[in-house]
Amino acid sequence: MPQSPPKDVIDHLVGIEPGSRLDTIRAARQQARDNAQASYDALFSPDDESGMSLVERRAVAAFVAGLHRQPEAAVVYYADEFAASAPAGLAAAVAAEVARGAAEGPTGRFPQAPLAGESTAAPSFAIAGEGRAALGERLAAALEHAHFLVFHPREAEPARLQRLVAAGWSTPGIVTLSQLVSFLCFQLRVVVGLRALAASPAS
Repeated sequence: MPQSPPKDVIDHLVGIEPGSRLDTIRAARQQARDNAQASYDALFSPDDESGMSLVERRAVAAFVAGLHRQPEAAVVYYADEFAASAPAGLAAAVAAEVARGAAEGPTGRFPQAPLAGESTAAPSFAIAGEGRAALGERLAAALEHAHFLVFHPREAEPARLQRLVAAGWSTPGIVTLSQLVSFLCFQLRVVVGLRALAASPAS
C-alpha cells in the first residue's frame, strides 16, 4: 500500500527542514505554500474518483514527472506512488512510455505575428501496439494528452479533446486530467527552482 503523503510535498521533494533558510523563504508566502499543498491534496486524495480514478491520477503523475526528468526526487516519488497501487505490469508500461516520450521543450507553433517566426517543431507522441494494449485505450489517450500539454502548450485546440472523449473520458474527467498535468508542471518547476536556491550561497 502507498505510504501516507508528506504534510507538504514540495518541502519533501526539495528536502526543506523546519527552521531552515528555505523554510523561512516559503513561510514568507504561506498562502501560496498552503494553496499548493491543497491542490495536491485535492488531486491525489479526491472525494470523487468517478471522472478519473486514483490509479489513473498516479499513472499520469508518474508519466509527467518522468518527462520532466528532474528533480530525481520527484521522479522517484511519483513513480513509487504509482507502482505501489498499480496493477501488475502497468507501472512498467508507463515507464516505457516515459522513455519513448522524452523530448526537449516546451516548443510549438505561434499562429500569429509577430512571434510566428519563432515557432519551432514540437515533438509528436503516439502510443501504439503493445504499449497501447498494456495501458488500455483510456490511459493511453490520457498519457498522449499529458505529453501534448507538457510539450505543446501553444497548440491546444478542441480537436485534441475529442480523442479523449472517444477513449471514454467524460467532461469532468478531462477537466481533472488537464488540471492534474497543469499542477504537476507548476509543482515540478517550483521544486527545481527551490533546489537551485538551496544550492546557492546565502546572501
